[in-house]
Amino acid sequence: MYLDDELDLGRRQRILIVEDVRLNAQILLNSLQDEYDVRVAYNGIEALEMVKEEMPDLILLDIIMPEMDGYAVCQKLQSDPKTRDIPILFLTALEGDQNEAYGLELGAMDYIRKPFNLPIVQAKIRNHLELKRYKDLLKRDSRIDGLTRVPNRRRFDEAFEEERLRAKRYQTPLSVLMIDLDLFKKYNDTYGHLQGDDVLKLVAKTLYQKLQRPGDLLARWGGEEFVALLPDTDCVGAKTVGEKLRAAIEDLKIPHEASWVADYVTISVGCATSIVEKPETYEKVLHWADEAVYRAKDLGRNKVACYGD
Repeated sequence: MYLDDELDLGRRQRILIVEDVRLNAQILLNSLQDEYDVRVAYNGIEALEMVKEEMPDLILLDIIMPEMDGYAVCQKLQSDPKTRDIPILFLTALEGDQNEAYGLELGAMDYIRKPFNLPIVQAKIRNHLELKRYKDLLKRDSRIDGLTRVPNRRRFDEAFEEERLRAKRYQTPLSVLMIDLDLFKKYNDTYGHLQGDDVLKLVAKTLYQKLQRPGDLLARWGGEEFVALLPDTDCVGAKTVGEKLRAAIEDLKIPHEASWVADYVTISVGCATSIVEKPETYEKVLHWADEAVYRAKDLGRNKVACYGD
């Protein structure tokens, strides 16, 4: 993820209609499909499967349905941190404040009464989607480094915990790369901090482009340090990726006359891999990666070293 990749502001927002009466579903689809990317599910179980496949921005959810009613679907979505922020608008012919209060307490944002008044439906959807977009922007910016526009340490921490649990569940390796720009203080002293900031931005973009798998994540650790999270990657694979990143920065040939390592900017990379049978804690894996990057520096910098080598 880089710049605005995490939140594609250019795409049409997605709406999932969950309605077992096909005529009602078709009426809603016809009124919304010109402006939004609309999907339809005809029962609650199908809706939950569709949410897993493609996360919607808003759900129109019928209450009275066979097998699983709208209340149960709402409870299921609200119990999952990945889906609890999706706005839910209940579709209902039920009367009474008690039913409406119960749905709102479950986590729904609003109610749409049947039979539909389409201008009101469209206005409510528009308002809730605008609010959702605003919240997504705030959430994204809280996890993005302001200078380099790659994820920050907070986002890395969240991703590491998610991937550690996945690695534990599926018994797969999980690797971390600690990346340090060699002698970068000397670079700033020689060329100035403004030019140093430009180098950090270019390095971040280059590192991001070289991490090609969707599950990999690059983050700015702080100062001139970056960190990469590599799910389902053993120590041999991590070292291969680290070498690819090291070579990519070397190939930029950014002049660094104050460096005794080379005539251009270089990086040192430390690799650490969690034990498959028992995925290690965040603190231990990052400690290993930190020790490995210091080993790379001891080897002369512009090197890749793995913990335990």
